[in-house]
Amino acid sequence: MDGTRPKVGIIGAGAMGTLFGFHLAKTSDVTILDSNPDLLERIAKDGLRVNDAKSRMVKVAKRPADLFGSSILFLFVKAVDTLRALRPFAGELNPATPVVSLQNGIGNEDAIKTALGGAVPVVLGITTESSFTTKPGRVRSSEEGVTIVGSAGASPATSRGVVDLLAHSDLRASVVYDIRPHLWGKLVANAAINAVSAILDCEAGEISKDPNASRLAESLAEEAAAVAASLRINLPFVNPWQYVTEVISHGADMKSSMAFDLESGHPTEIDYINGAVAAAGRRSGVPTPYNDAVIRLVKAKEALLAAARKR
Repeated sequence: MDGTRPKVGIIGAGAMGTLFGFHLAKTSDVTILDSNPDLLERIAKDGLRVNDAKSRMVKVAKRPADLFGSSILFLFVKAVDTLRALRPFAGELNPATPVVSLQNGIGNEDAIKTALGGAVPVVLGITTESSFTTKPGRVRSSEEGVTIVGSAGASPATSRGVVDLLAHSDLRASVVYDIRPHLWGKLVANAAINAVSAILDCEAGEISKDPNASRLAESLAEEAAAVAASLRINLPFVNPWQYVTEVISHGADMKSSMAFDLESGHPTEIDYINGAVAAAGRRSGVPTPYNDAVIRLVKAKEALLAAARKR
């Protein structure tokens, strides 16, 4: 760090945007953008807060143009919103500005490059940080997670710079040469947990306690791991279900983000999680009947809840 505070832009002020925004505000000038004006108003007034720490003040963006001068841009919107969120930045963001995606699912890299061009320096990653919103701009977090990033067009130095920025912000982070095994590892866990939590409207910990729910989740994980193997991706674990149970243990008292999407009426990420598994399975000839089934169930529940809201 040379003493100059980086200008960090964050798109998405949900639980993860709040968590990372709070930490990054320690060493950076953070500006946060969200589609919810009431949320931004509260953040502008009260700042961001994690657990019982003192609030940290950040700037709020009134429009995307307020982030055009960012020296680094973090994406914390849902995968379904990536393209929409980045379209205003096309031709406006400095071509050297790295875009960092720690989002769920597979396909965010393509959406980022569709919006901003194929030469954009993208850094993809996963995080095991857990966070849930208690009030606007306030989250609870175990703060025990780790963030792993890798290049998807960015230089190794850029990826290392992202890790250094996170580390100086009191977040554990590391860089890897090939991020794909880690992206698929997270996808295995998300495919097993998110849809089941959403369909059953339950906390993640309940999945491993119930024999029927756990068998379904295990089958979803095994299918996703089989698809990864067909793509010659070496997952960062040997036993998919054991890994999923470890992930569940870190967030046992929280519902999945997909469950909250159903509650709020926001489109779910089902196409980017279980849908990504099924699509890759079709291309590689690996059957994915369990993932196919939960895709239909989640989409049916989305439609039923949407119809109920209109009544």
